[in-house]
Amino acid sequence: MKNESAKCPECGAESLHRTTTNSGGGYGPVLLPGLERPISWGTFFSGTFAQLTVVVCAECGLTRFYADAEARAKLPQATGWLPI
Repeated sequence: MKNESAKCPECGAESLHRTTTNSGGGYGPVLLPGLERPISWGTFFSGTFAQLTVVVCAECGLTRFYADAEARAKLPQATGWLPI
């Protein structure tokens, strides 16, 4: 992920905002299947999904998702993810 003071690639605004969230769970889809964290006590639902950093431009609404380093490290061995 680039510096938070970077400009939006869509509109050039400098009003980017970010948060961190799980890549799935509840009733929504799992956005990073096969890249989940190991299940540990007390984290069966909330702690098993890979983390995403979400960046939104307040001006144009462009939204980008960045997978955390732990999830990215699993890509070479994960099934269902093909190199482009």
